[in-house]
Amino acid sequence: MQTRKQFLKNICTIAAGASLLPVDELAAYARPAPKKSIYFDFHCHPGWSMTERNFANNGETVQTISDMKEGHLTSGFLALVADAPLIKPGPKGIIITRKFSPGDGWTEYKRQLQRIKEVFAQVGMPFSTDLNDLSTKSRGPIGYLAVEGGDFLDDQLSRIEEAYQDGVRSIQLVHYAQNGLGDLQTAETTFNGLSSFGKDVVKKMNELGMVIDVAHASFQTAKDVANLTKSPIILSHSILQMEADRPIALRAISKEHAKFVADTGGVIGAWPSGFNKSFDEYVDNIKRLIDVVGIDHVGIGTDMSANFQPVLTNYTQYPQVAEALKAKGLTSQEVDKIMGENARVVLGKIAKSSTKK
Repeated sequence: MQTRKQFLKNICTIAAGASLLPVDELAAYARPAPKKSIYFDFHCHPGWSMTERNFANNGETVQTISDMKEGHLTSGFLALVADAPLIKPGPKGIIITRKFSPGDGWTEYKRQLQRIKEVFAQVGMPFSTDLNDLSTKSRGPIGYLAVEGGDFLDDQLSRIEEAYQDGVRSIQLVHYAQNGLGDLQTAETTFNGLSSFGKDVVKKMNELGMVIDVAHASFQTAKDVANLTKSPIILSHSILQMEADRPIALRAISKEHAKFVADTGGVIGAWPSGFNKSFDEYVDNIKRLIDVVGIDHVGIGTDMSANFQPVLTNYTQYPQVAEALKAKGLTSQEVDKIMGENARVVLGKIAKSSTKK
């Protein structure tokens, strides 16, 4: 039997020997650092002011960026609102007040573009133009520029390339005001799906490697895009249909609608709007989406800070979404996919699919 003295002597010998091990062998004994997850938001308007119809340079914007950092947000699509001057909130939804005169949509786009770049430069949030840039190595939130609604194109295809040069990497084809690209979920049918100009836009965006967003698009418009596109598409913020009398139920999508987006290799951003009755139901609705399209085709699209009665009201809640999904039975790997890994994969595929030389 070993004496206590002999035992301690053996321990010291082992420790001394270990200290002489080569560095690469010592690394085998090192405890790996915890894996950092990607947190991505497919659709947001941080610091957006409905009264100013713009990104406001005020305490709210500064606080939003601070909340993004506290909530460990890696990145997201920061969306200009192309038809902002044409819409206003009403008692039962958005009211369309007028139409753009020729050229006004482009002027409005440039106004908002200048404003968002000024504001986020002042608060120290950088933008990226590289869809392959999304990684766990980010030191804080970075933004990708998006435009909600193709109204600013004014039926001129050349403006897509100019927007690309401005740094825009995603265009949501339609919003609330009817434009020339296709039909909306919330308006009467005009084109019976994607218009001829809309088809040209899809082809041009494929060529440039831009992200095509079919949020707000009618079933037929989204289906036309899915049938035409050569790269994956996204539906940045929606949720599966439930009762027809729920708030903003017109903005929900059917299972078939969700499936043909996923069939392109695309991702649907689960939307925490007032369509959901609570935060817990929102998490359940994320799981419903997963059940329909699979774990590789669901992400998060908050619509922050322009959402309707949101059940997720602050970026500091982002980690709570991850924890709630785990509590409902998802593995850590599955949760990582929802929170941002699926975004990293789909953005990389879209960038790679570009045919522009």
